[in-house]
Amino acid sequence: MAVAFGFATSIAPSTPSNPNLRPLVVSCPQLQTVYKPLNNGRASAFNQSLRVRCESVSQNLNTIDKEELKRSSAMALAQLKASAIDRYTKEKSSLIVIGLNVHTAPVDVREKLAIQEAQWPQAIRELCALNHIEEAAVLSTCNRMEVYVVALSQHRGVKEVTEWMSKISGVSVSELCQHRFMLYNKDATKHLFEVASGLNSIVLGEGQILAQVKQVKKLGQGVDGFNKKIGGLFEHAIITGKRVRTETNISSGSVSVSSAAVELALMKLPESSYATTRVLVIGAGKMGKLVIKHLAAKGCKEMVVVNRTEEKVAVIREELKDIQIIYKPLSEMMACAAEADVIFTSTASDTPLFLKEHAQTLPVDTEMGRRLFIDISVPRNVGPCVSDLETAEVYNVDDLKDIVAANKEDRLRKAMEAQIIISEELQHFEAWKDSLEAVPTIKKLRAYLERIRASELDKCLSKMGDITDKQKKAIYDLSMGMMKKFLHGPMQHLRCDGRSDCQRPEEMLEIMHAVNRMFDLETEIILDTVRTKMERIKK
Repeated sequence: MAVAFGFATSIAPSTPSNPNLRPLVVSCPQLQTVYKPLNNGRASAFNQSLRVRCESVSQNLNTIDKEELKRSSAMALAQLKASAIDRYTKEKSSLIVIGLNVHTAPVDVREKLAIQEAQWPQAIRELCALNHIEEAAVLSTCNRMEVYVVALSQHRGVKEVTEWMSKISGVSVSELCQHRFMLYNKDATKHLFEVASGLNSIVLGEGQILAQVKQVKKLGQGVDGFNKKIGGLFEHAIITGKRVRTETNISSGSVSVSSAAVELALMKLPESSYATTRVLVIGAGKMGKLVIKHLAAKGCKEMVVVNRTEEKVAVIREELKDIQIIYKPLSEMMACAAEADVIFTSTASDTPLFLKEHAQTLPVDTEMGRRLFIDISVPRNVGPCVSDLETAEVYNVDDLKDIVAANKEDRLRKAMEAQIIISEELQHFEAWKDSLEAVPTIKKLRAYLERIRASELDKCLSKMGDITDKQKKAIYDLSMGMMKKFLHGPMQHLRCDGRSDCQRPEEMLEIMHAVNRMFDLETEIILDTVRTKMERIKK
């Protein structure tokens, strides 16, 4: 027989040898014992004795433990009620970036996840409808698809966003996990700052990505879910990107053959300007198109393009409507070359288009006294013998590659300078973000004290009976003055308005948590967050 006070003890009954003796289950609130009765003549007496003892124990425990049981039940119920909130109070909300880019995923995966700009606001709304996502933004370009969120729970937030990405793309979660990258809080912030600065691009320092980051902020404004934290993140990223470009000049210097060709020609021109220069581009394929675009970017307003057919030229003309692009067939190439100051060649011809005998027949009436050939074709479109002429100056791909390599080294040096700027802006953002943490505490503390003030004022006025309005106002002013005086100290320590005596972020957060604990504000703050979340889902 096993007896344990306060615990339920069970002993499995075995089949008794006496069929008249059955296992007896003794039921009492504090002790339930199943036992095998003794197989002898004293069994009945023993059973009766055990019943008496158990009933006695039950009666004694009833008076002692009823209150204890009530207290235990109340405590368990309170813990159960708090458990849902406790999930959030124990885990601080996190800033997370989950994405795929040209460095982590192939284009056939990236293209399935691509989201058009017009759909970015809808994507924000869908993300914020997820259970653990407070705020969101989407940055989707040809080289990257990145989702930035503020999550109530880090683990659950990552899970929900990954499943959402899988749902919209048709790419399985397991495949996404192979290619995605994830960064949290300060690392996520630094990543976006580097993206906006062009440090995460294929071409180091390229400027288009900053315009795309600006577009995220522009399209996100007014969308429910693109709120203060995410909006502030992108605002600081834009500031960082601008600073990096202005203070390091990282985007200067060509790092592609086509842009280097255009810049090299520009340097060789007498006035370093395409405004009055007669430009000829031979070939409208991929490289030729890039040359034309770079020329337009450098201020060239008119050019002649020689190509086998006009279709490709018409497409380029449609893209660059402000530029006058004159098409000429390949049969008129020499006539067009005779009227050009600068000739860019980028065709797939197996044989040179210009040899020495062709070039020396071309009249030279330019201010430079010579014609400039920039050949970016392989095989070469301009024979090396052309450079023997005093009236011609020839540059080929190898010449341009040296320029590109030198510029890339220069950009790497500037990228190191950019990291210093990013670190500075990162500190500014983290301080700003920390100051936001105090705002709910300030609001809740003010509301908490206002409730006490209003309640005590009502009690006081009800006891004073019939008094004048002037007296009521005096009592009201007294209560308001006391509350303001009481709030002054905590508010001074919780606010950071750029004063020289402002608390350091870590000190301010410590004070904030102390105030939350003293006045039990943390639960109210979390409940407000949950209420906001539920209201957004209902919409």
